Amino acid sequence: MKRRKIIPYNPKLKEFARKLKNDSTFTEIMMWNYLKKKQLRDFDFDRQRPIDKYIVDFYCKDLFLVIEIDGESHYGNPEKDRKKDKRLNELGVKVLRFDDMEVVHQLDKVLEKIER
Repeated sequence: MKRRKIIPYNPKLKEFARKLKNDSTFTEIMMWNYLKKKQLRDFDFDRQRPIDKYIVDFYCKDLFLVIEIDGESHYGNPEKDRKKDKRLNELGVKVLRFDDMEVVHQLDKVLEKIER
């Protein structure tokens, strides 16, 4: 049986990830309702998952796929997101980013893009 590649993370981020999970935004909750319990093509997603020195919104370890929902905290600081994406890509993880409004108003298209 082939072993899944394990990506290390900073254990100090676990508590902060738990706090983020408890303080989820409306759009994160909307997305989670479609990703939880293997509803998306039977893939298992984690929410607010520490990876390396970052916390990602959603992560599927079988696909090495991160889904990020960008709300107000991302506006005005695109370099921070580019740096995060670059590092995750170096670890072999693909990152899909969606804006809050895209999730709210075009959820069907967002889910289509994730499935592709």
